Amino acid sequence: MMTKAIQEVLHYPRLDTVIMVEEAIKKAKEYPSKAQLLRSLPKKIMYQTFLLILDYLERSNKIYIDKGDGKIVWIWNPKGVEEVLKRNLVIR
Repeated sequence: MMTKAIQEVLHYPRLDTVIMVEEAIKKAKEYPSKAQLLRSLPKKIMYQTFLLILDYLERSNKIYIDKGDGKIVWIWNPKGVEEVLKRNLVIR
């Protein structure tokens, strides 16, 4: 089910823009808010594009956005996933 914001997208982000946002989240010394993260990016991007990227990262379980204070946390751990797969554990 797509949200209304996604259905009305005028411009989808390029891969390099998504990677730029991912790297900014991973390298942040503190958990940034949306505004702090947007200001920290090396290139300016449209706010709608920025929100679309955050929505994608949240839906793909790479980030968690705290509902209380809006802080963004990188949660994706490919090494941890690799360990789980090696042990033949079932992931739900």
